[in-house]
Amino acid sequence: KSTLLRILGGLYPPTTGTYLFNGTPVGRRVPPNFRQQVGLLFQNPESMIFNPTVWDELIFSPRQFGFPDWRERGEKVAELLEITDLLGKSPLELSRGEQQRVMLGALLSYSPKLLLLDEPTSAMDPRHTGWFIHFLDKLEITAVIATHDLSIGYQLGTRAVVLGEEHQLLFDGEYDTLLSNRKLLERANLISRYPPKRCFCDSPYYQLWRDLLKSSPN
Repeated sequence: KSTLLRILGGLYPPTTGTYLFNGTPVGRRVPPNFRQQVGLLFQNPESMIFNPTVWDELIFSPRQFGFPDWRERGEKVAELLEITDLLGKSPLELSRGEQQRVMLGALLSYSPKLLLLDEPTSAMDPRHTGWFIHFLDKLEITAVIATHDLSIGYQLGTRAVVLGEEHQLLFDGEYDTLLSNRKLLERANLISRYPPKRCFCDSPYYQLWRDLLKSSPN
């Protein structure tokens, strides 16, 4: 799935098949303004860091793309992602979850039309995972999210595309349809063939989760 996202982000050219973005082929050469329209967040955000401070990361792309309001863009995403207090720090000194938010801000600062997220919640604790899901739900942007966590995927979208372990497409359709297909989930290694010792749905936490869902403003 990481390779697929890097192809969609124009980092790897496809070796077979055709990739079209807005009707234009993307290969070893990318269409004009492609980089400005697509943002890719790596699973390991530290591999994306190359500026001395969080502020420098946020404003780097808007300045490179020639936005005259680059300063306002940096301030806006810092406030939006609740990382204003981190602006003077080195991104390398932050936790991985904080780095994830900083690099997401670095992408949003230039207003891409397509957001590619590779396991975006893998380094986040429950509080920040919940924040991220609500944050992404409010963004008016097309997003492709790679995850092996069925519950996270269920929160983030209604369409699911499943890749098999042999890199073939196993499913493309409604998330509810996917979750009802046990054989497909086992084939894709998304659930275990071995039965659980106890059902989590019988635990007190399950009722707590249901109560939280009922009290949610959304």
